[in-house]
Amino acid sequence: MGKPKIPVDLILSKLVEEADKARARAHKASDVLLGPLDSKIAATPYEVVCQEDRVKLKHYIPVTDIKLKTPLLVVYALINRETMLDLQPGRSVVETLLAHGIDLYMIDWGYPSRKDKFLTIDDHVNGYMDTMVDFIRQKHNLEKINLMGICMGGTFCVIYSSLNPAKIKNLITTVTPTNFDTDKGLLHLWMKAVDPDRLTDTYGNISGDAMNFGFLLLNPARLMIDKYVGFFEKIDNKQFVENFVRMEKWIFDSPDLPGETFRQFIKDFYQKNLLIQSKLEVGGKRVDLKNITMPLLNFYGKYDHLVPPEACELLTGRVGSKDSTDVCLETGHIGIYVSSKCQREFAPRIAAWLAERDEPDRKPRKKKSATTKKAATIAAVKSKSSRRSQKHAQRSG
Repeated sequence: MGKPKIPVDLILSKLVEEADKARARAHKASDVLLGPLDSKIAATPYEVVCQEDRVKLKHYIPVTDIKLKTPLLVVYALINRETMLDLQPGRSVVETLLAHGIDLYMIDWGYPSRKDKFLTIDDHVNGYMDTMVDFIRQKHNLEKINLMGICMGGTFCVIYSSLNPAKIKNLITTVTPTNFDTDKGLLHLWMKAVDPDRLTDTYGNISGDAMNFGFLLLNPARLMIDKYVGFFEKIDNKQFVENFVRMEKWIFDSPDLPGETFRQFIKDFYQKNLLIQSKLEVGGKRVDLKNITMPLLNFYGKYDHLVPPEACELLTGRVGSKDSTDVCLETGHIGIYVSSKCQREFAPRIAAWLAERDEPDRKPRKKKSATTKKAATIAAVKSKSSRRSQKHAQRSG
């Protein structure tokens, strides 16, 4: 009998070696998963300086001397949470902007309840956003502030800047859909076929969990299979596990979307594409993009499957500004805020761009005591809130 051609002893030795590695890895993974994990998100200190209904205005505590004289207000989308911009220490847009000496504010939209189902885009833009903008303007005694929008929040910022150009000094849009006449991306195809009247009339608010499931179905292989396979491959790496849990906490923290806002956004944006044509009406006023004459910096992701470049890149050519810039980063919808590569470019570029355009526009008015200013602001907020409550009480009645 001849010598076997298959090195059985070598194969068995390799199997034993791999089994030992797998056993050691499983033991380490057990220690990681059963031990303490630091998965806290949104750890940067802030204070709530203004609130109307469920909507809060965060002011982040400065970590260095304020270098820019004009404060920046960041407006996130109504879908998911603004905590994405402060996901973890060392990889936080908020942290980076503060380190560059920006006086930073951010709107927290909160969690809509059933009573919010009648809230429209007008209520969010000309109501809540306007309240927060005016609060910052009054606090800093400025005519104009800087405004930055994320995704749907960027769309709101475009609308607000068109209707209130005298209040906005510089506008930054990131992964912001403004042109909805594109077949790039499954979301745009779906939304053209959705019946928003039936959904809103049936459910009122649109469930955040239902929307989240829909987003997962846009790319199920990557978002529902590959992601968790990758997790098990690195399950013994504590830092990886902590970052994974942070992202999962953000993904599944999904507020509901007010029904009337959903209805209008699907009909007027996805199905009629009114915004980019300057035909959209909000609060009885036409949103003319030519009114956006302030400097504009427009970021979008080359591989964004939710808001593809075709949905973003027309904006700079339709506004009235002579100082508008497109920046296309080689990343996806979320990577623009959390990837290591984009972290080194995204927020620092925003800070540098704002610094170049930072001559303040102060309001010429008499000085008021801090007590008087605070009382006036609270009164204005209560007045707006009261009018809005009456409006929705009439609708529901």
